[in-house]
Amino acid sequence: DLGYGAARGAEMLSLMLLSGIASRLISGWICDHIGGIRTLLLGSALQGVALLLFLPFDGLVPLYVISALFGLFQGGIVPSYPLVVREYFTPKEAGARVGTVLMATLLGMALGGWLSGAIFDWTGSYRMAFVNGLAWNLVNVAIVGFLLVRVRESQRRA
Repeated sequence: DLGYGAARGAEMLSLMLLSGIASRLISGWICDHIGGIRTLLLGSALQGVALLLFLPFDGLVPLYVISALFGLFQGGIVPSYPLVVREYFTPKEAGARVGTVLMATLLGMALGGWLSGAIFDWTGSYRMAFVNGLAWNLVNVAIVGFLLVRVRESQRRA
């Protein structure tokens, strides 16, 4: 909606996806060092920062940079979910739980994409769609933060 055309948007999306590949590798390395839940919290928090950066900037160069950052921060989030399940559940329980977590994640992403389009249709701008994404990202960070605190408390008791 900024007037740059579909080709610029496709380039930004390609850059975002390319950064997502690097993110998966980097997040795996980070996970090996700090664990799945901390990696998930880090990626989720940084994803929120990238979403926030989309709000004040509308220049072409900043949008390319923010797209790359978003891909870098977001790409390792979904692969972190199975790692978190693996860390805290037995192998017997992990299969069903990973499936459930990934199903909920993919459903949320599908709904989020649709809702962002609907918000654009209602408002004529993606600004509120980014605000909506940021709000849901904060919900995710709150849930992961709660889980991290809960894990720390149970480890302290043990």
